[in-house]
Amino acid sequence: MSGHFDTSDALLARILGRRRSLFADDVEANEAALAEAIGGARLLVVGAAGSIGGAFVRQVARYRPRALHLVDINENTLVEVVRDLRSSRLALPDDFRSLSIDFGSAEFGGAVRALGPYDAFVNFSAMKHVRSERDVFSLMRMIEVNIRALADWLASPPAASLSRAFSVSTDKSVRPVNLMGATKNLMEQALFGHGARLSATSARFANVAFSAGSLLEGFELRLAKRQPIAAPMDVKRYFISHEEAGQLCLLGCFLGRSGEVVFPRMTPADDLMGFADIATAFLHHHGLEPLPCGSEDEARAITDIPAGRWPCFFSRSDTTGEKSFEEFHRPTDVLDTARYREVAVVREAAPDPAVLAGFLDTIRALRGRAEWHKAEVVDAIRAAVPELDHVELDRSLDQKM
Repeated sequence: MSGHFDTSDALLARILGRRRSLFADDVEANEAALAEAIGGARLLVVGAAGSIGGAFVRQVARYRPRALHLVDINENTLVEVVRDLRSSRLALPDDFRSLSIDFGSAEFGGAVRALGPYDAFVNFSAMKHVRSERDVFSLMRMIEVNIRALADWLASPPAASLSRAFSVSTDKSVRPVNLMGATKNLMEQALFGHGARLSATSARFANVAFSAGSLLEGFELRLAKRQPIAAPMDVKRYFISHEEAGQLCLLGCFLGRSGEVVFPRMTPADDLMGFADIATAFLHHHGLEPLPCGSEDEARAITDIPAGRWPCFFSRSDTTGEKSFEEFHRPTDVLDTARYREVAVVREAAPDPAVLAGFLDTIRALRGRAEWHKAEVVDAIRAAVPELDHVELDRSLDQKM
């Protein structure tokens, strides 16, 4: 394993400022431990067709698990993951399956009863967009996907065989300012509530550059469709590659101790990048200069785009749930920075199971009503995640370009 990005992907290297994976040395230093933990194990990967899930599957397949079962509700992307694996030089196990079913559904329950038992469960299923909290219906779906499905599955009889459970989290779960981050905070509680009987671990993420649905992928699509580019000028984020995302989850899942969360060792001064700066670098890569516009209307009105320029609208963030910076841990957390070179580890305290149980009971009661009200759901989330600092601005990203 070289650990180097595809040398043809000059754009990714330009934005990240590196051509070699940030975590390549840590993975190489732990090859033997990873091989011992994964070799011969029966793995169930949910959300396997997403950007991070697919990257993880390509990493874990190298270590020859005894069984590798991939679950994702997106039939088309799951097919492409399978085609990619079959077209590569990876030796897949004889017991390799893909199932286009919904995590937490009756079909999922039937599949794990019929196809298990499993040694390790790896979860990438999530609603990850802050925009998905814009209305009560999407918010209820977010709770189902991010919390309820995981909580029910880990408490079910088929999960009793597990020795490891990993579920990906987000930086937004730490001192959350949006409801999406709060649901991932509760996801961590659901996961770590089983930490006494199995190795329950997680990873908090930087943004994965050009992942599906990301603003950076949007830059590519806007250029291809000859549409203006828009980005916030006052929001900064950390970024990693797809390969790095897969490697971080690999280390966290199979080498982590129960209750631990892994995350990149990045610092605000060195690693935070602004979206407007990234948009500019993206255009430079394509031989273009930004053509600044004063409004969305002005940017959309430019139909005869000048040669070598591209219309851009960089604005201040004014939508609900935006956090101007990322943080992977709380200021009071004690970090382990000695275990890995580029990965830090923090241990979460065991959660109070009554908090999560009370929250899910409240949500079930609200779902049973003829009418749903977002304020009641927000109150339930706030009661379960007191550190939530959410301010409703009545404006979502769906109202912006």
